[in-house]
Amino acid sequence: MIVVKDLKRYYGSGQNTVKALNGVSFEIKKGEFVAIMGASGSGKTTLLRILALLDDATAGEYTIRGLKVSSLPEAERSYYRLTQVGYVFQDYALINEMSAAENVYVLSMMEGKSKKESYEIALEALDKVGLTGKQDRIPDELSGGEKQRVAIARAIAKKPDIMFADEPCANLDTNNSKQVLDVFKDLNDKHGQTIVMVTHEQWHTEYVDRVITLEDGILVSDEMMDESGEEK
Repeated sequence: MIVVKDLKRYYGSGQNTVKALNGVSFEIKKGEFVAIMGASGSGKTTLLRILALLDDATAGEYTIRGLKVSSLPEAERSYYRLTQVGYVFQDYALINEMSAAENVYVLSMMEGKSKKESYEIALEALDKVGLTGKQDRIPDELSGGEKQRVAIARAIAKKPDIMFADEPCANLDTNNSKQVLDVFKDLNDKHGQTIVMVTHEQWHTEYVDRVITLEDGILVSDEMMDESGEEK
């Protein structure tokens, strides 16, 4: 599904060069739920943004379903990102003046679908994340966990090959975090959604199949998890 080879991302030059990623390689299979972990500054968000085509690598390559997305022209990268990749931000990134349904279907309309079709797609996505009946509520009328579930619905509405999530529970309490992670787990178990999630919370490993750990831009461990969140 995803193949990453010797990925590097450097900032600055000379003695001021920061090696955010310094030769990272791994593969992710279709249907896996993978957590990327590490201390602050380890390179995990940089890696996620590159994989989601939101940033460029300095060197190395990565492919998704056999397509070398790292070398696509910018216009093709933008189209691939819009149509094939879902991304969940830690701060929800919702439009306050829009209802939950509108926040979800705006991307479908950008793809050229009709408002009616886009609305039906939004309702289906909101149902998958447990928000049936709340499609007309604006973000200020939703809890933090519900806002993040709207963001997840927006990401899955286009049925992406892969969903990337950057610290999706960072702004949530434990109860809301569990609700959001339950949604991810359900999408992964019942719908085979491939998910790559950045997190720093150790208890989140209970939900994932695998944990990739970075340290100073280098991959230091890649472990499969059992149902209790322990290494197999």
